[in-house]
Amino acid sequence: MTTSIPLTEDLAAASLGALGNPTRLRLYRLLVRAGQPGLPVGTLIRTLGTPASTLAHHLAALTRAGLVEQEQRGREVRSRPDFPAMARLMDFLTAECCVDSTEPTKEDCDVPTAACPECDEPREGD
Repeated sequence: MTTSIPLTEDLAAASLGALGNPTRLRLYRLLVRAGQPGLPVGTLIRTLGTPASTLAHHLAALTRAGLVEQEQRGREVRSRPDFPAMARLMDFLTAECCVDSTEPTKEDCDVPTAACPECDEPREGD
């Protein structure tokens, strides 16, 4: 498990950069679908049809960005998303939602409520 590091703009950019590659994005989404147990590397190779060396490169990039954790279980290596890191990234992206809006309302905000509590607050006259 990774320790919680406050997300800076540089760390957020590194995380988003790691996800900016189509193969890594596909890999990350596959791991998210698998959930906390993650998937063995062999399963990832078969599912993605990616050579082992290429997959290792992509997993290393996602691990360096703090988005994926890997665990050795005997001879098996399992990879899983770091869900708290994903939540920190989403929080960073939406932290200032609607702060520059003069009168944010639910009607003129397209951001999901969980990301923008400002837009879910009742306003005067609502």
